[in-house]
Amino acid sequence: MLERFDKYWIGIVLGLILPAVVGYVYIDHFNLWYSMRMFGSALSQTWSKLLFVSVFPDLAFVFVFYAADAWKVSKGLLVGAMPYIIASVYFTF
Repeated sequence: MLERFDKYWIGIVLGLILPAVVGYVYIDHFNLWYSMRMFGSALSQTWSKLLFVSVFPDLAFVFVFYAADAWKVSKGLLVGAMPYIIASVYFTF
C-alpha cells in the first residue's frame, strides 16, 4: 500500500516543512517572539538549539517510514533535514 507514496520528493518535502512547523510551534508555545525581536542577532545560540530541536520529528519519522519499508521517503526525510542540521552547526560557531 505504501509503494504508491514511496517517493524521494515526498520525503524531501516533509523533511523541509516539518522542522519549520515544529520550530514555529515551539517559538509560539514558549512565547519567544518578543525575545527574538528584542535581542535580534545576539540569539545565535538560541537559533542553533531551536534548529537542532526542530529536526527531531524528522528523525522520528525516518524510523517510522523505515519500519514501514518506505525506504525512499525515509531517505528523503534525511535529505530534507540536512539544511536544518547544517544551519544548526553554522549558528553554533
